[in-house]
Amino acid sequence: MKRILSIDGGGIRGIIPGMILVALEDKIQRATQNPNAHLTDYFDFFAGTSTGGILLSILLCPSDDEPTKQKYSAKQALDIYLNHGVEIFAAKPWRRFLSKFGLLSELYDATILEKVLYGYFGDKKLSELIRPCIITAYDIELRKNHLFRQQKAISHGDSRDFFIRDVCRATSAAPTYFSVAEIFSLAKTRYPLVDGGVFAHNPSLSALLEVIKNYNTYKIDDFWVLSLGTGLSKISYNYEDFKKKRAISIGPALVDIMSSSSAESTDYFMKQLFHSVKKSGNYIRIEPNNLSSIDPAMDAATPHNIQKIISLADKLVSENENLLDQVVAALIQDKKNKKEDSVWNFLKR
Repeated sequence: MKRILSIDGGGIRGIIPGMILVALEDKIQRATQNPNAHLTDYFDFFAGTSTGGILLSILLCPSDDEPTKQKYSAKQALDIYLNHGVEIFAAKPWRRFLSKFGLLSELYDATILEKVLYGYFGDKKLSELIRPCIITAYDIELRKNHLFRQQKAISHGDSRDFFIRDVCRATSAAPTYFSVAEIFSLAKTRYPLVDGGVFAHNPSLSALLEVIKNYNTYKIDDFWVLSLGTGLSKISYNYEDFKKKRAISIGPALVDIMSSSSAESTDYFMKQLFHSVKKSGNYIRIEPNNLSSIDPAMDAATPHNIQKIISLADKLVSENENLLDQVVAALIQDKKNKKEDSVWNFLKR
């Protein structure tokens, strides 16, 4: 059994999967009686979009002293939202004013996010991430999906390698919120990219197909996927309001609709795929089904709303306590049963 961890996009709602990761890592450490055990030791492949891509990159970031060990704990990954969420999504009044009248293409100054990302990653590279993974983005000029592949960065060198901070900037470049990320590979090839949520808000299907492609002979029922969502916004948009507003002002609403529909579709496809091989239990999706207690906007990063998101996530963890215990037990048992612990072998061609 090969195990995949997938994390959705969702802006500041990344707190929700972040807290689930903290709970899982804590449970693993208590169950194994090993305070140094990490969640990343128990999965074979990882996928992230937008805020999920940032979380994933922090989890897989290598230690400065031991490149095969991770630098940050799950709690430290969560802290990017708790310590920097307000800062990242703080728009000056003049930006909000100009954006309202369609005189500014994005609401937030990306240099703040870039500074935070540099603080986490410095000059570390995609190829140095400690586990195989994909992180999603979309190329607006070539009009095609762009997957940052850690394995390709290793096997193809500078032409496919990037600074991790640039990968995170690209995957989280949500239209109307942040400017298009113009980044360069280490070989200086230019990529104009936006948030991967435009095609894979829930990247679990992309991850499954990526791993199947690399395995070649493996079937769907050989895989187990834990998919962590940020909750689906159910805000109803009024037809007449949409007609009256300027195109730029409804941008955030369109991003919300696009992201939610993408995640819902992927969840449906994944459920059907595993159901078709009578392995429905091999796809586990955890996310809140009701966001009415919070402001669900991806940029609603006021201190008050962050506290409400924390409360919602804590409730989600409590409601899924038994499921999380079962997941941890299965992960630990599966790791014990594996003859070859290396996560690299199945991705080598």
